[in-house]
Amino acid sequence: MSAEILREELHVPSNWKGPELAESDVWIHRLNEAEVADIEKALAVAKASGRPLEALTREDFPLSVLTGSIASWMKELETGRGFINVKGLPVEGKSDEDGALMLFGIGLYMGTAVSQNAAGDVLGHIRDTGADAGDPTVRLYKTRVDLDFHSDGADVVALLCLRQGRSGGENRFVSTTALYEAIRQRKPEWIHLLYEPFCFDSHGQEKEGQLPYFELPICRYADGRLSFFYIPWYIRNAQRHPEAPRLTEEQRGLLDLIDELANDPALHLEMKLEPGEINFLKNNTALHARTEYEDFDEPEKKRHLLRLWLTAHGEWADGDAMVQGGIPKKDGVISDTADIDQSA
Repeated sequence: MSAEILREELHVPSNWKGPELAESDVWIHRLNEAEVADIEKALAVAKASGRPLEALTREDFPLSVLTGSIASWMKELETGRGFINVKGLPVEGKSDEDGALMLFGIGLYMGTAVSQNAAGDVLGHIRDTGADAGDPTVRLYKTRVDLDFHSDGADVVALLCLRQGRSGGENRFVSTTALYEAIRQRKPEWIHLLYEPFCFDSHGQEKEGQLPYFELPICRYADGRLSFFYIPWYIRNAQRHPEAPRLTEEQRGLLDLIDELANDPALHLEMKLEPGEINFLKNNTALHARTEYEDFDEPEKKRHLLRLWLTAHGEWADGDAMVQGGIPKKDGVISDTADIDQSA
């Protein structure tokens, strides 16, 4: 059965352009005193429980005041713009472990945390580990290089800033609905390619007996809703495997066009997460990117962000993301909490 193809513009809240949003704060939620106090109380309960982070439940992180705001965030993610920035999480003067507990605890009210790597980590550490960005088996969030526009492997992505680097590291977001329309306007004859399978490199995280790549279309359209899954370097890196189908000239042209349009300042929004800020985004309605950064030399000052991948449970959640269940655990893989090179 052939996939339904969207051939006209979608007039939905998730169809936005960055310059327009930059002139407003409709996408920002500033935590008030009562909400911060609610989080502080829940953090104390979680710490007193002695339970490991991945075993925490809502009862171990009891929120009351904040739950109304969280419900509004989820509505915005599922049927609104598809992302929101939350400011004011009380990380100052607290340990990194406290920051992790607060992010994970809030995430408990938004969905189920899923594994982000073959080590089974449900909390990702975004920092420069000293890994070689030129190694095709290295996932680039472990380096300081530019990360072009891409999707993550879950329904909802949460990113909390604990510390920023010396310079750079700006975050960018682009509406996939607006991006799709820009592609349709520029090269309508290529639209069908978005619905055909592309090979994505597994970067060594496949299980024994599996192919070193997986196949997915970039787009799916159903029930009036467009889903978009895109990691450009995964697609290009998959070509290193002889058994992977070769990209056609048109497919290569499409990848280049997606990258070009997403990086157009007329489409994307640029901002920089500061300590205590969280970005939440609906993975298939917004691509995100990060510019290259310079870090501090002192280990305690180095750039450090925390990431959650969540499977949400709402109107447009279950089954909505093309990659929903995270990355399967694999024996012998080092956890993100252990592979940091503090001298890098």
